[in-house]
Amino acid sequence: MEIRLLHGAAIAPYLDDLARLRLTVFREFPYLYEGTPEYEADYLAAYVRSGRSLVVLAVDDGHVVGASTGVPLVDVGPQFQQPFIAQGRDPAGVYYFGESLVLPEYRGRGLGVRFFIERESYAHKLAEFDYCAFCAVERPGVHPLRPADYKPLQGFWRNRGFLHDPSLRTHYAWRDLDADESSEKIMSFWLKALPV
Repeated sequence: MEIRLLHGAAIAPYLDDLARLRLTVFREFPYLYEGTPEYEADYLAAYVRSGRSLVVLAVDDGHVVGASTGVPLVDVGPQFQQPFIAQGRDPAGVYYFGESLVLPEYRGRGLGVRFFIERESYAHKLAEFDYCAFCAVERPGVHPLRPADYKPLQGFWRNRGFLHDPSLRTHYAWRDLDADESSEKIMSFWLKALPV
């Protein structure tokens, strides 16, 4: 297994791999995401444009089997910045963690922890940010598509030092696997202060 760290334009050759991972992994609960390659290309372009972005790739035998992303919050869509602005917080002080994606057969090998370590280390090295943050979808505790063996990630996130701030919420729309049309989902933020 090889870990590659990529920034800005160096991410471009891997956009198809990232899109495939997102379309595969996010089909699982709790996201239940039915996306399109066209949307993925548009969404992921922000990481190529940003000079301070990071993609951590896990590559096995030439194949991308996991990936994690980070980017300054000011370089992503306004729906992610607005909750901070509404509370009088400067989005320029936040390094945003996008997705952490690992194919099922590669889980349990420490990639999730490695992804958090690499992103936090990079955000700290940039020395421009007060916090790392990410947001996660909120689903009802009883959901018809929730697998019986589903393990929530909140404990993992807390173990990495992140705290849930339910007052920081946004909405994001996508089409669920069992739906005909897109619908808005509530996304709430988790934050961790970066050391000075």
